[in-house]
Amino acid sequence: MENKKTYYNTIKAEEKDLKFSRKSALRLYSYALPYIGQFIIVFILIAVSTLATLSQPRIIRTLIDGPFPVLIDGKAGTAEVDQAMAQAVRWSFIFLGTVAVTFISAYVQIMVLQKTGQKILMKIRQDLYDHVLRLPTAFFDHYPLGSLVTRVTNDTETLNEMFTSVLSSVLRNTFALIGIIIMMYQMDVRLATYTMALLPIVVIISVVFRKAIRKVYTAQRRILSIINTKLSENISGMRTIQVFNRQDQIHEEFNEVNDQYLHEGRREVLYFAIYRPAIEVVQGLGIAALIWFGGKGFLAGVISFGTLYAFFDYITRLFQPILQLAETYNLIQSAMTSTERIFHLMDVEEEDQGGTVKVGPEGLKGHIEFKNVWFAYNEGEWILKDVSFEVKPGEFVAFVGATGAGKSTIMHLLCRFYDIDKGEILIDGVPIQDYCLADLRRSIGVVQQNIFLYSGSIVDNITLNRESVSHEDARRAAKLVNAEEFIYKLPHGFDEEITERGSTLSSGQRQLLSFARTVAAKPSLLVLDEATANIDTETEILIQEAIGKMAQGRSMIAVAHRISTIADADRIIVMHNGQVAEQGNKEELLAQNGIFKVLYQLQYQEG
Repeated sequence: MENKKTYYNTIKAEEKDLKFSRKSALRLYSYALPYIGQFIIVFILIAVSTLATLSQPRIIRTLIDGPFPVLIDGKAGTAEVDQAMAQAVRWSFIFLGTVAVTFISAYVQIMVLQKTGQKILMKIRQDLYDHVLRLPTAFFDHYPLGSLVTRVTNDTETLNEMFTSVLSSVLRNTFALIGIIIMMYQMDVRLATYTMALLPIVVIISVVFRKAIRKVYTAQRRILSIINTKLSENISGMRTIQVFNRQDQIHEEFNEVNDQYLHEGRREVLYFAIYRPAIEVVQGLGIAALIWFGGKGFLAGVISFGTLYAFFDYITRLFQPILQLAETYNLIQSAMTSTERIFHLMDVEEEDQGGTVKVGPEGLKGHIEFKNVWFAYNEGEWILKDVSFEVKPGEFVAFVGATGAGKSTIMHLLCRFYDIDKGEILIDGVPIQDYCLADLRRSIGVVQQNIFLYSGSIVDNITLNRESVSHEDARRAAKLVNAEEFIYKLPHGFDEEITERGSTLSSGQRQLLSFARTVAAKPSLLVLDEATANIDTETEILIQEAIGKMAQGRSMIAVAHRISTIADADRIIVMHNGQVAEQGNKEELLAQNGIFKVLYQLQYQEG
């Protein structure tokens, strides 16, 4: 996979102009397909509840035109009154039956939809998160963390609304609209035609509203992603913000984005404030037309009072589905946008999982060869230039050099966080890309400069819940790297709970835990990436002893700013401007009177 910054800039540029496609609709449908039976049940229940609800005005019409005139007519005989009362009671129970059917249907429908929607969303969220875990390191170098959080949380939650509320709302309102039109035409064609004459006005208003509100929601989603990104960055860097007293500047930057979101929110309110009254005005015109034409028909004896009442009820109901469908459009639009954003992220190429070469139970021998390796993070900006060196099995090799010389990059390439552009990397005589990536990384123990600790106990942070690492392995590893002493000084020892990132521990203590975490899995090759950069002198002594113990019986590569921590290395390779400038043991390099001697003198001359 291409690991250049321009590639990820292209991804973000494409993301700004995402449009819901047929392909995305089919992919979303594939998630719902296993639950097609539940959706059919919901479809039937919505049809039943809608039919029951729409039959209620017809029932009242029957009561008004049937038994009610007899009951209020003082001249009616006893038999007629009794018959009318029986009809009224019968129709009343039928009306209550429609209410019960509507309630039960709605209850079952909501339960089925909610459970089904949650299962679908769980699957989508899990697939998305699993995909993110399989993305290459280069992706996270250039993609905002807040945008990823938005995908996994906000966007999937929008899809949840799509399955649980929007879908049922669209079906219910569509059925209601069609049902009302059919009911009205069955009762009186002329009155129904007069009423339908208003529908084109409603459609025009709704189309204009839809186009306007679509722009608002697109802008809101974009700004919300920026807000999440800023929140993530600012909270992660809170200490830096406070140390450099940048609270006011950060406040202004966030306030600017927040104001944009507020502006879009006000536009949304404004459009709805215009749209709803506009529909209600059209609804009022429909009722006025009904009173005018229906009243004339009633006075002429052409239309019954029950029919007039039923039409009044249906007109009131007619505009509600239209209004709700238009207002549901924002959720549909958001769901479409979220669907595209989720699938756009899912389409990012996953990390190459390597070849078929497995690492046996005995692990790697540790014979490493870099042959004419060239590498650049960004196109044309070479970090490594024709680098060649060899690490023999069981050898301890250290890399030193100025910042930006390419030392850490070598560690990253060895773990295949990135793929080289030119040249070849061999481990035990096998090209590195031929190894199964999971086996390769399982065999290489990496200690990084920036240590991330999780909320939980000390022992859990060492084992990382790996099946191959027991609590006893964690304790032995802690003893090996000299971390056991400070752990037992904690109130609860290995069971001591620490906060996220280990803020309650010192830098040296976190580094020792990182050493223990690495060696607990018994890796056959160790990589130390500036693991001693942020520690005090006392801890440095402990780590020097730990490094000596860890290097026994395995190859080890280390990057270090402090020459004292790698002074006992079998070989030291000096990097300069992305190339191997010098190599040899400490005495040999000092005798060469070159770059290493300058670095050595800078660290030791003052002392």
